[in-house]
Amino acid sequence: MDSTLITTIAAVAALIIGILLGKVIFAKSTQQKITDAELQAQKIIAEGQMTAENLKKDRLLEAKEKFLHLKSEHEKETMQRNQKLADAENRIKQKEQGVTLKTESLQKQMQENEAIKENLTRQMELVAVKRTELEKHQEEHIRRLEKVAALTADEARNQLIESLKDEARNQAMSHIQEIIEDAKLKANKEAKKIIIQSIQRTAAEHTIENAITVFNLESDEIKGQIIGREGRNIRAIEAATGVDLIVDDTPEAIVLSSFDPLRREIARLSLQRLVQDGRIHPARIEEVVEKTKKQLEEQVMDIGERTVIELGIHGLHKELVRLVGKMRFRSSYGQNLLMHSKETANLCGVMAAELGLNPKLAKRAGLLHDIGKVPDEETELSHALLGAKLAEKYGEHAAVVNAIGAHHDEMEMQYVISPIIQACDAISGARPGARREIMQSYLQRIKDLENLALAHDGVEKAYAIQAGRELRVIVESDKVTDADADRLSFEIATKIQTEMQYPGQIKVTVIREKRAVNVAR
Repeated sequence: MDSTLITTIAAVAALIIGILLGKVIFAKSTQQKITDAELQAQKIIAEGQMTAENLKKDRLLEAKEKFLHLKSEHEKETMQRNQKLADAENRIKQKEQGVTLKTESLQKQMQENEAIKENLTRQMELVAVKRTELEKHQEEHIRRLEKVAALTADEARNQLIESLKDEARNQAMSHIQEIIEDAKLKANKEAKKIIIQSIQRTAAEHTIENAITVFNLESDEIKGQIIGREGRNIRAIEAATGVDLIVDDTPEAIVLSSFDPLRREIARLSLQRLVQDGRIHPARIEEVVEKTKKQLEEQVMDIGERTVIELGIHGLHKELVRLVGKMRFRSSYGQNLLMHSKETANLCGVMAAELGLNPKLAKRAGLLHDIGKVPDEETELSHALLGAKLAEKYGEHAAVVNAIGAHHDEMEMQYVISPIIQACDAISGARPGARREIMQSYLQRIKDLENLALAHDGVEKAYAIQAGRELRVIVESDKVTDADADRLSFEIATKIQTEMQYPGQIKVTVIREKRAVNVAR
């Protein structure tokens, strides 16, 4: 037991001694590591200080270089400014010298002018003296002339004035004609250029509408249903629509005849519905015609809106839009009124743009210029004045109102666009195939041209040739001189221009000749 205890105690003691020795050895190694770390830290700090010193020296060197560079630039700028100031001072000195020289020259000129003024006053005095002497000599000369000519000075003066008046009148007439011809040539060139450009840029249909519409049928058997028993159906259709139905031997067709295209369209659509439905009797006819009229009113409004959108016109009153759509079913001299108005509007827009005016306003006036031809109620006013009244009623611009009322010279033109609308209206109507001219009115115009020329003194014969584009006037050579012939041509052309309405232009040619006729027997 004792030996075991001793052994245990010895083992414990050995263990303790081993632990203590380990601690001592660990402490020594730790101390050594700390010492090494301190040495390494001191070494790193020394290296850092060296690096910082090197960086400091580099930054100082860079700063010195930048300072020297900025200093040199500043010195350059300072030298340039000083040079500019020196140049400006030199220029100012030169200007001062120039002003001084000019002042001296002006003073010299003033002195010379004063001397010239004195000379002029002396010369004027001499001229006044000589004028008085000349007046005395002239009076004596006039007295001698009066004695020789047996005429007083007033009588001689009057004769001279009359002869000078006649000569001046003839010369003035020839000058006026030359000026007018020159102005016409220049104006015609520019006007033709603008008009041709406008026409070339505007394409339109030129077909002539007729007073009939052909309604095609699937078979001739339907004709009997349309006629009805004892013709009651056809009479009901004619009474409801106001259109004449012509049922003849034409196969599978019925002709609708009326001068009103709107009525013809109502009759055509009504017949189309009745034929498709198959129930054709007077009560049904009246019902279908009423429905068709309402449908056509909507179609008229739709046509007006599409036309306004197509032309780019905004803010038009709804009633005016409806009247524009209604123009689709009206014609003027065989020309569809809506097509004519659209073409006129496009021409007006192009022409106004070429002349530097407002093209939108011109288009608006061009579209509405014939709005008076489609009134809801008949009035005694002409279509131009009625159209102006309607445009004014629905709040259109004063220039548009004036252009509508003045396009047939029934109102005074107050705006620049008014003659443009008149010219474009004539262009649209004068296109080949656009309108039919009534033979009677054409012959009447030819006759009026000849009578207008024959009303002048000395005119022997007058002939309108080239379809009324030229008027040839033959005068009596004994009564009309060459100078009178020029004046007569001018007066006739002016009178035609102011008193007559005609398309295009009319050339007036006055012919004066002297014929000496003898017969050898």
